[in-house]
Amino acid sequence: MYTQKLHAGAKFPDIKATLTSGEEVSLSSKREECDWKMVVVYRGKHCPICTKYLNALEDFKGRLLEQNIDLIAVSADSKSQLDAHLDDLSISFPIAYGLTEDDMKALGLYISEPRSEKETDHNFAEPALFIINGEGRIQICEIANAPFVRPDLEQLVSGLAFIRDPENSYPVRGTRAY
Repeated sequence: MYTQKLHAGAKFPDIKATLTSGEEVSLSSKREECDWKMVVVYRGKHCPICTKYLNALEDFKGRLLEQNIDLIAVSADSKSQLDAHLDDLSISFPIAYGLTEDDMKALGLYISEPRSEKETDHNFAEPALFIINGEGRIQICEIANAPFVRPDLEQLVSGLAFIRDPENSYPVRGTRAY
């Protein structure tokens, strides 16, 4: 099996999803006061590890905003699945549903089939995280094929503070891969 991965420094594709309010949004669009964006792809309501990670991410939202980094989470769940998932989430950042398989492929994500109907009723993306810089390019990406691989949030947010500090002139890393 072959998957086409996005590369560091590449333009983030225009992927749209739907917020709980019903509003369609581009994953890369940023609130007015932010010039960077963090996009967190999670597996869906069926994944307790995702629920734990999203709840932990809430504790870092303020630090991300201090660095002018907007935040959104997205999955392939349906509206009803996301609505049910909200009962287990304690988050205030935007969360969206409706990621399609074509979207997952455009993002270079690993896609899994449910193990049973108890898990979920659709194919879903394995976890991923993208940091999109002010030029709309991928500054950082983490694409996993299992729910157990996630960036440590303290290390990530501290690293972003280092990258965002103009004194450091930190470039996009890993661009020699292509």
